[in-house]
Amino acid sequence: MLIATCVVKLELDGVLSLKEKRQIVKSILARLPHHFNVAVAEVEAQDVWQTAVIGIATVGTDAAYLHGLLEKAVAWIEQTRPDIPIGDYEIELL
Repeated sequence: MLIATCVVKLELDGVLSLKEKRQIVKSILARLPHHFNVAVAEVEAQDVWQTAVIGIATVGTDAAYLHGLLEKAVAWIEQTRPDIPIGDYEIELL
C-alpha cells in the first residue's frame, strides 16, 4: 500500500480579508474530492490572507497512478480557478 500526498501553495494576491480567503479555499476543498478520490485540507497559513496551503492525500497500490492522479488534481485547480495562481506544489509517495 502506498500513500501519496501533495502540498499545493496558492497565491491569493487580490484577497483583502480572511473571510474572502475562506470562501475560495472552502470552494476548492468541497469540490476537489467530488472529482478525484482524494482527501483534502488546508494545512498551513490559515491566518495569512494572501496565501493558502492545501494538502491532498490518497492511498493505492500503483505509484504511477497515484502520482498522475495528484498531477491531475493540481491541473484541475489551475483550470477551475485561473484567477488563483499556484505558487508551488510538491508530490510525495510514502
